[in-house]
Amino acid sequence: MAKTLLLIRHAKSDWDIAASDRDRPLAARGRRQAPATGRWIADRDLIPEQALVSPAARARQTWDLVAGAWAESETDVISAEAAYTFDGAELLELVRGTGDSVNRLAITGHNPAISELVEMLTGRYEPMPTSALAVIELSEWATAGDGTASLLYAGRPADDSRPK
Repeated sequence: MAKTLLLIRHAKSDWDIAASDRDRPLAARGRRQAPATGRWIADRDLIPEQALVSPAARARQTWDLVAGAWAESETDVISAEAAYTFDGAELLELVRGTGDSVNRLAITGHNPAISELVEMLTGRYEPMPTSALAVIELSEWATAGDGTASLLYAGRPADDSRPK
């Protein structure tokens, strides 16, 4: 069975608040846009079995808003310190370490790591602005990055007017 990877870049953060990078919360725009990603995922029956979420406040808040589109118990959510990275190669190691019993995995993290990982997996550069989602199909987690992954979607669901 093919594996599906959902890469979610955190929503727009609030730079006007005096906080460390790890503690910076979402801006109002981010809080408005993130739920559209969750609805997009749920509408296409792509709810992940497992989610690896960066412990940064803006990533956790993004995930909470995304996952609000479905029953919380449908996804095993793990706060993954390794997802708090700006390096795509580090995210690739998270993907490769995913158990074979997981068929749909979501990672909520940061750029440039998310954009780099999309390119490492698919060979295609895709800009990943805040609140963007990439959906990638792979044959297995352990061989992620071998050049056989397919990009099924990349964009910001809040801006997407394409039909389902």
